[in-house]
Amino acid sequence: MAKKHHPRRGSLQYWPRKRAKRAYARIRSWPKLDSTKLLAFIGYKVGMTHLIARDNTATSLTKNQNISIPVTIIECPPIKPLSLRFYKQTDSGLKVISDVLAPKLDKELKRKINIKKKKAEIPKDYTDVRLVVYTQPKLTTIGKKKPEILEIAVSGPKEKKLDFLKNLLEKEIKLQDVLKENQLLDIHTITKGKGFQGPRKRFGLALRQHKSEKSRRTAGNLGPWTPKKVSFRVPQPGKMGYHQRTEYNKQAIKISNKPDEINPKGGWKHYGLVKNDYIIIKGSVAGPPKRTIIITEPIRPSNKIKNLEIISIKK
Repeated sequence: MAKKHHPRRGSLQYWPRKRAKRAYARIRSWPKLDSTKLLAFIGYKVGMTHLIARDNTATSLTKNQNISIPVTIIECPPIKPLSLRFYKQTDSGLKVISDVLAPKLDKELKRKINIKKKKAEIPKDYTDVRLVVYTQPKLTTIGKKKPEILEIAVSGPKEKKLDFLKNLLEKEIKLQDVLKENQLLDIHTITKGKGFQGPRKRFGLALRQHKSEKSRRTAGNLGPWTPKKVSFRVPQPGKMGYHQRTEYNKQAIKISNKPDEINPKGGWKHYGLVKNDYIIIKGSVAGPPKRTIIITEPIRPSNKIKNLEIISIKK
């Protein structure tokens, strides 16, 4: 009789299983590119649909055929610069030494932070400079005014970064200025929160036999008698979901500023109407509708990308 494949229950890849501190992701490392450009953009998840596309990839099994592809739509209203943030390398790591504010700021920022307008100057000696931006959810239909604030790194040599960011400090930054169609992207987001769940749903335990002692939806035992403690590897009930996750190398199929092409009659379920620029991502994206999604340049790009020609999008 063949041996039944029975892997351990629950992945230790994600540990500890704790809830995120805020509703949008924290970016800890940035890709390194030769060109001088912003490395991220922010949007709001609209929902999923599917489209019909012609596969133009030369080596594909479905070459020149029409295929159905599941896609996720993310609305990306323009973002605005908040400040230039300068860092200096010290013995204990990078430290912020100056924040140069943009000349014009929206009044909605007061809902998020207290801004003290101090005249900060650009330091002569610094290691790195980044751009702090804020979103404009008031331009969408998600019923929200409080913006998100995110620090975005810039690629390229240090000498060109400052001139590049000075030109952006008084402008709105659009989706097309940062990302382009048919490129690979990394998606950083917070997953759906599922509340307090049992070990079967949380770790994928099999249901125990109907004659088993006491319970059906729990682990068989909590461990040995000695040592007298329960290991963290034993599946236990607890909070599930609302975790920070990153998906690598997602394909941007389309970027457009014509929302009427995708808006269904009556708007998207749980979201509303798309009114701004949007991006269509191949496959699924974690999180519920209206979740803040951070889209970055790929930190470990792959060569596997399909050349797709969009024929129609199901509304």
